[in-house]
Parts: sequence; C-alpha cells; structure tokens
Amino acid sequence: MSNTITDSNFNFTGQKSVYKGKVRAVYNINDQELVMVATDRLSAFDVVMPKGIPYKGQILNQIATKFMAQTEDIVPNWLTATPDPNVAVGHLCEPFKVEMVIRGYLSGHAAREYKAGKRILCGVTMPEGMNENDKFPKPIITPATKAEMGDHDEDISREDIVKKNIVSEADYVILEDYTRKLFTRGTEIAASRGLILVDTKYEFGKTKEGKIVLIDEIHTPDSSRYFYADGYQERQDKGEAQKQLSKEFVRQWLIANNFQGLEGQTVPFMSDDYIESVSERYIELYEQIMGEKFVKADVSNIHDRIEKNVEAYLAE
Repeated sequence: MSNTITDSNFNFTGQKSVYKGKVRAVYNINDQELVMVATDRLSAFDVVMPKGIPYKGQILNQIATKFMAQTEDIVPNWLTATPDPNVAVGHLCEPFKVEMVIRGYLSGHAAREYKAGKRILCGVTMPEGMNENDKFPKPIITPATKAEMGDHDEDISREDIVKKNIVSEADYVILEDYTRKLFTRGTEIAASRGLILVDTKYEFGKTKEGKIVLIDEIHTPDSSRYFYADGYQERQDKGEAQKQLSKEFVRQWLIANNFQGLEGQTVPFMSDDYIESVSERYIELYEQIMGEKFVKADVSNIHDRIEKNVEAYLAE
C-alpha cells in the first residue's frame, strides 16, 4: 500500500504556481504550459479518502489521454505530451468554473434526486414514470459548479450560469455543443466494447489565445458511469441492479457504511484488503473501457520517477 502517490509537492524547473484539486495537482510552468499530476487519491462525495489506491492515478491519466487522442478530431483539447504514466502536459488554460455533466440514463445523483420526488434537475425536466437506470428520451445536460478541495459540487442551471456571469452565453453554447459531441463519440466507443456510457462530466478551459479546449479527464471511471450492454434490458425488465463500471461501487460501499460526506459523518476504516480490491477493480475498469491489457508502471519510487520524467521533458 506504500507504493502510492497521495501528495504532490513537486518543485519543477520554471514552476510559477500549483493548484491542488481532490485528485490532481496542476503545475504552471513559466506561464506557458501546465503539468498535471494524477495522484492515487480517491475522492467520493467530494471527500478525499485517507488512503491511496495503487495504480489509480496511472489508470485515470492513461484513460484520459488516450480518449483525448480519440476525440481531438471533433473537440480541441489542451494535451501536448505525456512524459510519465501519471502525468499529462498541455497548454496553459483558464478553467471554466463549471463541470458539464451529461446524463443518458436516470442513474446516480439524478436517480437519488428523482427518488426524492424531484422532477427538475439543473433546470431540466425529467419525465414522469421512469425507473432507476432507464434511458432518457435524449441525453440531458445538468451542470455543476466546481468545488474547491473538501467542498461539494453544486447543481446549477444553464440560466443561472449565464445570469451569474460564471460563463458567458456565447461560451456556454460552445460548451454545450462540445459536451454533446464528446458524449456521442464516447457512447460509440463504449458500445464497441460492449459497454453503455451512462453519464459523464467534462471540464473545459480557455487558452491564452481565447480558444475553448477540453481539459482534465474524459470518460474515466471517476468522471463517468458505464453499464455492461449485455443483459441491460433484461435487468431493467426484472428491476435488478445494473452491472456497472464506475466509481459507484465505492460510493455504495461508503453509503452501506453510513457515510455520504455529510457533516458529522466519519469516513469508515478501509482495510488493506479493501484498498487492494479497489485497485483491482480500477484495473478491470481500465481493461474493459480501453479494450487493452493494463501495464503496471514501476511504483518502487513514484515520486522520483515522476520528477525525473517531467524534468527530462522540460529540459528538451
């Protein structure tokens, strides 16, 4: 369990500043490019768990960078290099302070809200008579404001985003268009691997030249939910839970252990065996989503490996 990276206190050549999110740390290099380090931290209900998950950062980084390569023909992205299994490098961007969440099915947060009697989510009406995990007539976009470390993301409508000047109307139209295009492509790729892309979120930024680009992660198990296509309808017809690939299995374990990130609640103890099982599940997710074998990087000293690889890249 010790061979994980849970902190990211690097000091790279030319480093101007660092922003630390719940899972990733982003380093500004000479106000020219960004170095994003994906740690092995695990976040659920907007709370970072006390132990890291072996190989999780590598898995998230490699899924995200490979999906960016597979979607760059329809939506521009920030990525320019991947000098280390846990690292992505790209253009300096100013992130939009919203996450573009798109849902093809009534699952997760949307299902919990629906079960509580709500029929409007982020200003979007959800049809009556739906069962959990039913497909929406067409995908709905339900944005969220981006939370700082330890805070909760909050649902917000398109109208409020524009009214509060979080994103201009002209830019928001582009974000929505890009979100739908990416979800369509992600759905096609998932289907080719026997999966259903249920819901996901995308984050965007603006380069110094004013170009809107996709940043951060895309179609990873942390940002997305997948179902197995085989048997989906049969399970729905029987009212059974769907077999899924996502971080939802961690959330469900936490809920079963009386934790949903609410005030006064304590994160349940995670044994080494449980941590190992989560790591194995992430590797399974990678192999199913990417359709290829996961190759474990050398984790004998992750910090030194990352530092050497990034410095070598910066010296080029």
